[in-house]
Amino acid sequence: MEEAVPFSIVSTVKALSGALRRDAEHEAEISREREKLWFKESSGKNLRNRDFLSPNTVLTTLYAGGEVPSDVLSGIRSLHGSGVLPLGATEVTPEGLRVCVDRCAAFRGVLCGITPYLRPAAQRQGCVLINCPALHTKQTVPSPDTLALGQLRTVLIADHLGAQLRRQGYTVSFCPALPQDSDIVNFLKTLGIDWPTVPVSWTNEDREEKMKKALENSTYRDREMERGKRRSRGEEIEGERRGIKEEVRINLKQVVQDENLQGYDPSLGTCTVQREALCHLAQLDSATTDFPISTTTALHVTSCQDEFRQQQTAMLWRAAGATAVQRLVICGPVKTPGIQMNAAQYLQLRKAQMKEASEMKYGDQVEGQTWDDIIRVMTSATVRFELLSTVHTSPVTLDVQRDSGVSTKGPRGGVFVMYNCARLHTLFSSYEKGVEQGLYPEIPGGIELDFSALKEEGEWLLLFNYLIPFSELLEQSGQILEHEGSTARVNLRTEQVCRFLVSLSKDFSSYYNRVHVLGEPLPHLFNQMFCRLLLLRALRELYHSALDSLNLPPIPQL
Repeated sequence: MEEAVPFSIVSTVKALSGALRRDAEHEAEISREREKLWFKESSGKNLRNRDFLSPNTVLTTLYAGGEVPSDVLSGIRSLHGSGVLPLGATEVTPEGLRVCVDRCAAFRGVLCGITPYLRPAAQRQGCVLINCPALHTKQTVPSPDTLALGQLRTVLIADHLGAQLRRQGYTVSFCPALPQDSDIVNFLKTLGIDWPTVPVSWTNEDREEKMKKALENSTYRDREMERGKRRSRGEEIEGERRGIKEEVRINLKQVVQDENLQGYDPSLGTCTVQREALCHLAQLDSATTDFPISTTTALHVTSCQDEFRQQQTAMLWRAAGATAVQRLVICGPVKTPGIQMNAAQYLQLRKAQMKEASEMKYGDQVEGQTWDDIIRVMTSATVRFELLSTVHTSPVTLDVQRDSGVSTKGPRGGVFVMYNCARLHTLFSSYEKGVEQGLYPEIPGGIELDFSALKEEGEWLLLFNYLIPFSELLEQSGQILEHEGSTARVNLRTEQVCRFLVSLSKDFSSYYNRVHVLGEPLPHLFNQMFCRLLLLRALRELYHSALDSLNLPPIPQL
């Protein structure tokens, strides 16, 4: 049996726009690429009387006097098609043309077939290398004590992007590989990051030599400048000390011009190849060994302070013969006013604050391995939401005062999200106990239920704002990679999942505090209770799916 095509906000708006444009008198005056004919409502206040609105300003542009022809209105009411939500009432109001979804049919369609709403709407093909310059060896392997907060942010963004892109079907590889059991690897594991490793004895010298020869023989080698620079035997000795017997200089500006690359710093000129750059290039080469060049994209996730250096590395790789598409994901700085703090100190502080907040709330219960695991996951959630919830190009300012604490209730951040996810686990544990005790029957199949019982405004808001659009949210990064230009920088909206979860948690918390889901065990109340349980079960699965893209396991109880 074929799986039904899930309802889609994008498909519905597209169908509504096509129906509204039909026979429009002034259609030629509208740029179809820029038009915004319909708005999806999201606030509880507006959702009380409409789900989509085409404002009067649009109607007056499309039709003389803003009068929508009756046949157009009829066409909108009868709209149907792949992914189009079932529509109900349609009415011209002082604000514009409002359209309401047939909510009972929408609840049934989503809750009786939730699986496609919990995964990306489309599966893509291709290979993505995610390179994190902050983790590359300089003089020594990076450690938690040498990792700056801005660098930690780039690692978390790289990890999140990898999880998102894999779910969309991409083959993902990370760079660089780190020494097994090193301090940095164990540190990343405490944050739920499973970074690729190699044995401590592993070396990449053969690939470094390969990159060196490729650059020595590159058509972009600037031999004239090399000759001008090579003044004395002393300079040759200095070159040998850096791992290159003779100085090799590459004209990066020429690479950019010949390849017609956009968005690179105009001051990129001629660059002397250092040993550090060779190590970096060798790691990139190693990570893409099994990738077909024609479908490979390399994402360099780096801080704004290191952007110029990474542009140099990207062009050196190109000069060495690499043909993969290269994009830069640039991350703004992390500020800690009044305090200097590295990644290890930051994680230690948040862990201590999380333990203190838990002990204040739960007292002597906070002991043993179970609570150690809970505090570790909650600390990771706090750190991830603090560093991922802001647009990645913008700066993040952290409150790292030791007495500021970490709230377990405030309506923002990872703790609040994890707490509300745990409330759903508690709800279903209570329901299952009720079933075991004979108070409630098992939830019947959705087709046996009357979903018109879901009349509380919070119920529709949870379905319309979160469950239905979630699959479209999950595929945004892949869409941007495929369709958004070819300049050096790319904005992959890495903040969206965190913001989505915080917003969801606020609306779910408001609903859950207001509505008593597990009612009296009376048969005439069961239909509404079962409908609500199906809605909240779908919501629990959504939480799990979203947290999975952040490498955060759900907490079963709090």
